[in-house]
Amino acid sequence: MQARLPRVFHCLVLGLLAIPRVLMAQESWPMGHYPLPKEGDFIGEVKTVEADHEDTLIDIGLRHGIGYNAIRQANPDTRVWLPGEGTDVVVPTRFILPPGPREGIVINIAELRLYYYPSVEEGEAPRVETYPIGIGRMDWQTPLGETQITAKVEDPTWYPPQSIIKEYAERGVDLPRIVPPGPDNPLGDFAMILSIPGYLIHGTNRPQGVGMRVSHGCIRMLPEDIEDLIYRVPVGTTVRLINEPLKLGWTPQGTLQAQAYPVPDTSPEELSARIEKAFDAATLAANDRKFLVDYARLKQMVENPNGIPQPLLLAEAPFEIPAGSFYNHVELDHALYSQLEASLPEEATNE
Repeated sequence: MQARLPRVFHCLVLGLLAIPRVLMAQESWPMGHYPLPKEGDFIGEVKTVEADHEDTLIDIGLRHGIGYNAIRQANPDTRVWLPGEGTDVVVPTRFILPPGPREGIVINIAELRLYYYPSVEEGEAPRVETYPIGIGRMDWQTPLGETQITAKVEDPTWYPPQSIIKEYAERGVDLPRIVPPGPDNPLGDFAMILSIPGYLIHGTNRPQGVGMRVSHGCIRMLPEDIEDLIYRVPVGTTVRLINEPLKLGWTPQGTLQAQAYPVPDTSPEELSARIEKAFDAATLAANDRKFLVDYARLKQMVENPNGIPQPLLLAEAPFEIPAGSFYNHVELDHALYSQLEASLPEEATNE
């Protein structure tokens, strides 16, 4: 690998130098690459595309950097294997940046997505790259916490642990103790080794599984994504693994929005706890800006997540305000009163 990495990196640098700075400053960002917002927490936009007659929903998603679960959540009523020519498909390519420092690699397990904040030279625009990933099943959960990339490998050999060999044997499959590089190797052609023993960020020989919980705990990327990323991520890069099924973020205009993702196998008690946690987080975010939160919408988002950001601005009165003398004695918060007034029909405000 040491022979190929410098050569490819050298070619990449020469190619970038050949691009005029004016063009790079314009809308010439590769798919999934965005300038970091100067204000707010958002990157990208939701798109709607038309399916071709041979498209599957998976094809459309992966073509736009969206994994299986995310494209299904955004299009729950669309057939997976044959959406049909001319069918409108929502592509959820608008993201609230994950909480915490915007540096290194951040992997949000709940979102099934990786964010990379590359270091930039002085004068360069700070940027972020985002990619779909596959993660571990519920019985092979991907760990959380902070780790680092300790090594990068081309054409990795897979040494399956005894637990995986046993699992395959129970299904009647004789898994060898050593799987050499090639089409049968689930690690694909590239791997980045993490300091957590036994865990990798790697490619895959089954791209359709990206965006799903199907691995044995490792983090899978599309072959073209890991091949591009591995040459640019330095050894020693911090990798922060988080599990945030609800992200909150501010638009440049000052609107609080939420982006929610499903949590598998959630009990009613766990769902109630998640709703309460979401309310607390929204209240904390909104208090400093005197922002009125629509808690009913937030509750609905947690209960029925689709991965698409939605505003949490209260658009109508949260309760019926009685008329008459009672109303005259109620002391309403100024921000609440202003919002209620703005939401009334025009003829009502002119009376």
